[in-house]
Amino acid sequence: MSTNQVEAPPRADVVDVLVVGAGPTGLALAAQLARFGTTVRIVDRSRDRSHESRALAIQPRTLEVLDPLGVSEDLVARGRPGVDVRVHAGGAVVPLRLLARGLEDTAFPFLLFLSQAETERVLVEHLADGGLVVERGVELVALSQGTGRLCCRLRHADGGAEEVRARYVVGCDGAHSTVRHLAGITFRGGAYPQTFVLADLETDALTPGAAHVFVADQGLLFFFPLGVPSTWRLLAMRPRSDTTPPERAVTLEEVQALTDAYTSGVRLRDPAWMTNFRLHHRVAARYQAGRVFLAGDAAHIHSPAGAQGMNTGIQDAVNLGWKLALVCGGTGAPALLDTYGSEREPIGRAVLRMSNRAFTVATSMSLPARIARRRLAPLLAPVVARLLPGRPTISRALAELNLRYPRSLLSGHGRDDRRPRPGDRVPDCPVTDTKGRPTTLHRLLRAPAFHLLLVGPPDDWRDAVVPSGVVAHHLGPTGSRDANNRLVQARLGLKDRSGHVLVRPDGHVAVRDGTDLRTVDAYLRHWLPGSRSESPTPLGDSAA
Repeated sequence: MSTNQVEAPPRADVVDVLVVGAGPTGLALAAQLARFGTTVRIVDRSRDRSHESRALAIQPRTLEVLDPLGVSEDLVARGRPGVDVRVHAGGAVVPLRLLARGLEDTAFPFLLFLSQAETERVLVEHLADGGLVVERGVELVALSQGTGRLCCRLRHADGGAEEVRARYVVGCDGAHSTVRHLAGITFRGGAYPQTFVLADLETDALTPGAAHVFVADQGLLFFFPLGVPSTWRLLAMRPRSDTTPPERAVTLEEVQALTDAYTSGVRLRDPAWMTNFRLHHRVAARYQAGRVFLAGDAAHIHSPAGAQGMNTGIQDAVNLGWKLALVCGGTGAPALLDTYGSEREPIGRAVLRMSNRAFTVATSMSLPARIARRRLAPLLAPVVARLLPGRPTISRALAELNLRYPRSLLSGHGRDDRRPRPGDRVPDCPVTDTKGRPTTLHRLLRAPAFHLLLVGPPDDWRDAVVPSGVVAHHLGPTGSRDANNRLVQARLGLKDRSGHVLVRPDGHVAVRDGTDLRTVDAYLRHWLPGSRSESPTPLGDSAA
């Protein structure tokens, strides 16, 4: 896939994209494809969606990329935003505020605690509202690549078989991905030696609405505020000497014994769900094999440290979704699809490295690590509580607002080094549209398209002709008395001059330059050759 030749429209009996796996990643991908008008089927071998809650936290950037679907407000309403942490160490309780500063450029300046089960419920309901139903009890059993399409054999729960032709297949089917296996993509890495326990249950001994971390010689014990199906999610590590098979059922007595090793007086009751599990650290050798792609846990799995896993998967889906949609629609060059792996593979590897380091610090049974947890943690926790809120860089890294694609082929021209540069996320801020109505920058960018932001006095754009294939917005004159538009000029790195920013459908900068739009036109001719049949429009006819 290295040519810019536009593909012919698919035959009616060929689905554009077959999504395998209906977890958060697959659901988000299907929703985005449907939003672009792409024909999609989503299948899952499980007969029901997840009712457990393995992933608990949604990062600000994930809420941003889901917001154009219209689901983020529902997610926030069901979850617990801005949860504090109580660190229990050495008999002291130290309050710690997560994501305290540095999030002024997002509409979601908080970590949202919401069970994966509820996240999936919201996405499934969103798909159903649009007429797309998850096909459950349907398993992919064979896959072969032909010219211009894939031949897929599906097996239904009743034993029936079905042949499906798809232009592309995306494996969102988890760590044991059938798609990855059928595509011949290796999964490199290993398993951590520890066995962990997850439990959704009740206790009256903890301050509600906060996450609690108990630090002890043997490791860490976590209680996260859940709400549904129980008030609390417990995460605990079994001792190394515990030879309990991971597949064996967990009892409340076992979980209470683990809790007693870390706490005093925390009594557990009414478990809704308990399980043993092992953690793995693996990454796919590549995210693409011809017309087959991997996303989410099918491409990378790691420890839950930092609450990055589900969020990284959803952002994989958003990155891939708009590219597949434009190519399937005949607008985008097939070479767009080559940029998925080059952009997301480094992100997956970075998350794996970060989570490995955090996991090692939390679970190592080496003498220095044990001493650090027993003796240093009580001393350092208050210091961290004072310093962390003042470190915006840490907050933004955890919130995934600093993820960028500076070396991507899609990151085009930029005049100078001021942020945001090509490949960077476009920051959010209040703006005033051309009709004088208050809104936000990200709301202007909700339409599934490339967007062209034009900043500066109208005279600077009088002769501008907006290239076809984009939605244009004129954000007001430089030096305007409108505080909102002055702010957006500063946020776009155009505080003292006129200029333009071309924004990708996923909210990252494609091009940033002055008042000459020839760079944008060349960029769009290369990446969106199918839009050239449209006629360019004068600014006055296209500006929002």
